[in-house]
Amino acid sequence: MFTTKANKIFQDVIAKYHIINTVDQPFTNAYAESDLLEHLLYRKCWIDTVQWHYEDIIRDPQIDPVAALTLKRKIDASNQDRTDMVEYIDSYFLDKYSDVEVKEGATINTESPAWGVDRLSILALKIYHMNEEATRTDASDEHRAACQTKLDILLEQRVDLSTAIDTLLADIEHGNKYMKVYKQMKMYNDDELNPVLRGQK
Repeated sequence: MFTTKANKIFQDVIAKYHIINTVDQPFTNAYAESDLLEHLLYRKCWIDTVQWHYEDIIRDPQIDPVAALTLKRKIDASNQDRTDMVEYIDSYFLDKYSDVEVKEGATINTESPAWGVDRLSILALKIYHMNEEATRTDASDEHRAACQTKLDILLEQRVDLSTAIDTLLADIEHGNKYMKVYKQMKMYNDDELNPVLRGQK
């Protein structure tokens, strides 16, 4: 199953990040570009993992305003990288299933396979960090118990989401569903479409 591979890669990425556990550590992809899908999944989760920790840092109430603005720019750039990776992954699937004969009456899904993968990557991060909280030795029994309850729900959610993604891919492979890649038409990064940026030209 595709998601068995994806979930394993996500867990490997998150574990690798936390060895050094700093947002400015160098990135090395564990997969060559010739292993395209694995390469994209690894990079996707690394982007998500770094951004997860950016989001933690920027919520520090004592953060220096100048540092916060710099970090906000990094988060913006990370969001763009995240969106780009989703589109690359969808393009991979679109190419993979390009020769499938779509059946009459086939339908399109509410989200593409890669946006499901995006949610699965974020879910892997939630599970990792909720497990940390559920096993914290310096936390109260009540805190650990509450976090364990949340962790159980997240684990169930991963099973459900994984099943949904694998089912969608099978439906596309057999022509019961079809997919399209809609490039994100974000306006706030575009000098011509963001009126604030346009006014500064």
